[in-house]
Order: sequence, then structure tokens, then C-alpha cells
Amino acid sequence: MGLSAVLLSVAQSAAAGSTQTTMNVSATVQNSCLVSASPMLFGNYDPVGAAVTNGTSAITVTCTTGTNFVVGLNAGNAAGATVAARQMSNAAHRLNYSLFSDAARSSNWGNTPGLDTPATTTATGSPSVLTVYGQIAANQNVPGGAYADTVTITVSY
Repeated sequence: MGLSAVLLSVAQSAAAGSTQTTMNVSATVQNSCLVSASPMLFGNYDPVGAAVTNGTSAITVTCTTGTNFVVGLNAGNAAGATVAARQMSNAAHRLNYSLFSDAARSSNWGNTPGLDTPATTTATGSPSVLTVYGQIAANQNVPGGAYADTVTITVSY
């Protein structure tokens, strides 16, 4: 038997067997949400006029598909403000305003799930856009100037 025949015989016997096993692969998908909001711009307010001033904002929430979430709005930054009586500030001056979850501006939007927030939403994989309806009451005779507030949006999931 020649050397090439021996090498061929060894190569064939080395390739003649095989073995297998499995490898488990896994991942855990965490529920997660992202939130953003457009500013609510009321524009010019006439403090001695008889009309209310309305504004809107859009809150966009994107969560893991199937995640249930609720969106709450806090009272804002003004000392003494509540979710039922929010206030924009200009130094020591206050301009009262309200935030609502409905276009009729009758359902106050607060920060307590099940009490004063919109109903629980289930994420579908697409962004959910919720409209915030704002209103400044008429006849608040405050000094002229720029009034502002910052409201914190909390997404609970």
C-alpha cells in the first residue's frame, strides 16, 4: 500500500463520523416607553376681556407592543398650584389655567391613574398621540408680561 493510499484512508476515516449538540438562545424584552410633547402656546391673553383663551398640546407615547400605560400631568412649578388649579408665573404674579383630556374641556387631566387621568392605553407598536386641551379663564386682570409654567408628564406602565 502506497503512502497516498494510506493518507486517503486516514482522511476518509477522520471525516466518517460527526456529532451534534444544541445551543439555547434567549432574550428578555423589557417593557419600555418614550414620551415627548409639543408646547402649549396660548398666545396673547386679554386680561380684561370676557373670553377664555384655549390652547392644545400633543403628547406622543411610544411603548413596547402590548404594554398598558397611563399618562399623568402634575400641577406644574408654581407654588400652591394643584392639578385642578394650575398657575403660570410672571415673577410674583399668577395666571390661572386648566388642562383637560377632552375637547369639551370638562375632564380635568391630573396625575392620579384611575382618578383624573385618561383611561389606560395599550401600545400597538405605533406612537399613541394624546391631545391636551388647555384653557385660561376669562377676566383675570393680571399685569402684562410673559407668563409660563412647566408641567411634568408621567407615563406609568
